[in-house]
Amino acid sequence: MRTQRPLFRATWAAAGLAVLLTLSACGGSDEAEAPQKLSETEHNKADVTFATDMIQHHAQALSMVDLTMDRKLEPEVQELADSIRAAQSPEIETMSGWLQEWGEEVPSTMRDHVNGGHEGHSEEDSSMSDSMEGMDEDMPGMMSAEDMDSLENASDAEFSDMWLKMMIEHHEGAIEMSETEQDEGQFKPAVDLAGTIIESQTAEIDTMEKLIG
Repeated sequence: MRTQRPLFRATWAAAGLAVLLTLSACGGSDEAEAPQKLSETEHNKADVTFATDMIQHHAQALSMVDLTMDRKLEPEVQELADSIRAAQSPEIETMSGWLQEWGEEVPSTMRDHVNGGHEGHSEEDSSMSDSMEGMDEDMPGMMSAEDMDSLENASDAEFSDMWLKMMIEHHEGAIEMSETEQDEGQFKPAVDLAGTIIESQTAEIDTMEKLIG
């Protein structure tokens, strides 16, 4: 028995070390995969990017809604356009307020909605491509100046389907941007808004796809 005790103790020591290493490895994995810690007061670069880009993105959606005003639309399409305006106008104001609180520049938009402090339409002699000068067309789902001009000049017969298809693509881009904010953002109200955008615009995409179908 005396010759076996050292081996017995060594075996348990090795087993104990293995358990410690396993627990340490698991702890490191959990820490590496821990979600971004959210704050009610602090913000990071991702939050600034989200607010800055989404203001411009929303403003273009509202410009697309503006184009429905002089069109004869099916009631379901008109209701959808009204819903988009009702949701996104206040969201622009909210994000503009965040940027001002953070000491960041509020971006100009094709509607000049935020910096002008009121809603308004482009001048009659100004095309959509003119109003998009200086806008970032590389954001997900963002329409080009040519796309906006095509929509503005579409015939009544083709307008609704074109508008719905463009708005679906636009919403998909907003969802992508919001998912990035959920992954990388720190400011809890902004992350929460991203979740609201994902939920509401996913539902609106389902509605638009049915209307096209």
